[in-house]
Amino acid sequence: MTGVARKSPIQKLGVAFVAALLAASVVVPVLALATPSLSPLHISTYAVSLMGKYLCYALLALALDLVWGYCGILSLGHAAFFTLGGYAMGMYLMRQIGARGVYANPNLPDFMVFLNWKSLPPTWWGFEHFAYAGLMAILVPGLLALAFGWFAFRSRVTGVYLSIITQAMTYALMLAFFRNNMGFGGNNGLTDFKDILGFPVQSHATRAALFSASALALAAAYILCRAIISSKFGKVIVAIRDAESRTRFLGYRVERYKLLIFTISAMLAGVAGALYVPQVGIINPSEFAPANSIEAVIWVAVGGRGTLVGAALGALLVNFGKTIFTSALPDDWLFALGSLFVLVTLFLPQGVLGVLLQLRLRRRAPTSQAAPSPAAE
Repeated sequence: MTGVARKSPIQKLGVAFVAALLAASVVVPVLALATPSLSPLHISTYAVSLMGKYLCYALLALALDLVWGYCGILSLGHAAFFTLGGYAMGMYLMRQIGARGVYANPNLPDFMVFLNWKSLPPTWWGFEHFAYAGLMAILVPGLLALAFGWFAFRSRVTGVYLSIITQAMTYALMLAFFRNNMGFGGNNGLTDFKDILGFPVQSHATRAALFSASALALAAAYILCRAIISSKFGKVIVAIRDAESRTRFLGYRVERYKLLIFTISAMLAGVAGALYVPQVGIINPSEFAPANSIEAVIWVAVGGRGTLVGAALGALLVNFGKTIFTSALPDDWLFALGSLFVLVTLFLPQGVLGVLLQLRLRRRAPTSQAAPSPAAE
């Protein structure tokens, strides 16, 4: 016995995943900024922005897997946390436009001038500062999750009832943000961004920097989630998923554990939304749509629930397929997505990553012994 614990296959894959993200955060910007005539490996600005958007989706999937895969909380409202983080960043970007807007008002965004707003509402105060906007992108989703979770978990709402309530929450927010008197741009949302930290949002260098920030944020989020799951706190979370009543009987305050992990997950989703907005150039209430939360669940299910890495890879694979499929058959994408979810649920309950790891373990295990579950860590 050497006294050194061996890493599971998923943990080893996680190390490779983080290394790949760190490498991509350097290589992709270098190739993007290289002169196309001098570098055959040049990556276009469009491709960089598209990959950056995929990484934001992967971060959202990672946040969802933290609560669903390890705590058993199937949230159908994570699009709300993602969108609130996006609105926080969008408000900062709108404040940077200043007098360069259509109505040349240095204090009010164009939509407020159009709607005859006389002064900046208190909800917009402080968003001219990047640090404040970044803090709000984390705190606002976290506070919403804290308030929602406190009532839901204290009332011991679980299972499908909790999923329906989370979906109702995001639908209610969507309806609220569609209203012009809310002061968030109504159905048009926030767009026409100019600068971020003094740099043009549309420039090649800024897009490359945003990609790097997304890759680094995803790597940091994975490390944080892995640290949480590997800790004693994480073991209790998994115990709650597998046997909540027994865990409560042992003396653990189950509600507090679920509330904390739900809040952390919401804050990670908010970070994903904040990175998403400057790369796509718009944020509007349609991002709250319950279908977006359901789609995130599909990403996690396809990649492999309860693996972290699988959730992120599932988001990348599904969205890459969506980009290809919608360009060829735009009217049939939703049918393909629904069919994918049904097929994965019926035939690949462990997701793509789970199946691949299961096959790998079976090849390496002696024929007389049963291969362990790939999700066991």
